[in-house]
Amino acid sequence: MKNNLRKLRKERRMTQLALQMQTGVEQALLSKYETGERVPPTETLLALADFFGVSIDYLLCRTENPHINR
Repeated sequence: MKNNLRKLRKERRMTQLALQMQTGVEQALLSKYETGERVPPTETLLALADFFGVSIDYLLCRTENPHINR
């Protein structure tokens, strides 16, 4: 998760704070998700996947294809 979430955020030139404002996911939690300290709950995974237009599998680094199982 940590690599793809950060990658998606950086591709959109967003800060963690900007992502918080768009998704409602707290910045402190986004930081922990990006570093791999925590794994987000299902509701958060769904919100992030929907926001970025990718699959949950892509967020969790289970595939390199962002649209598989979408």
